[in-house]
Amino acid sequence: MSQEETVGELEQSVGYVLKQAQAALHSAMDAVLRPLELTVSQYSCLELLGQYPGVSNSELARGAFVTRQSMNLVLRGLQDRGLVARPEQAPHGRVLPTQLTSSGQEKLHAASVAVRAVERQMFSPLSAEEQCRLRNDLADCVATVSLGPHHPQ
Repeated sequence: MSQEETVGELEQSVGYVLKQAQAALHSAMDAVLRPLELTVSQYSCLELLGQYPGVSNSELARGAFVTRQSMNLVLRGLQDRGLVARPEQAPHGRVLPTQLTSSGQEKLHAASVAVRAVERQMFSPLSAEEQCRLRNDLADCVATVSLGPHHPQ
């Protein structure tokens, strides 16, 4: 009978430490976004719209790591606050292109500056080169896992 390797000590598990890093980043982002009256999901939506105007609701949901239903609620809340605008009817097809309003652009700028400060603090122990390497290594890991569990390397 073969001996399968287990996760072992959690402190030595890359996945566990990665989840700790994600939770710490989320918590710190939440703290700086709260005074701006934004959640992390709302900020993510604004940032995506700022960088990709008119992106679809499905693409927003994927980019913000929420369900389409949750993104509908996020968009509705941002629209009610005048931060985003969506047409009543789709110009073509079924997609309602969402755009930032000028208030949304101002809110995004303030939020983006606050979030960037959190990222700078979190990654301050690493040099610019190490940060680039970490980002590239994590992107490689994501790409590999996205291929599926039985995909040959």
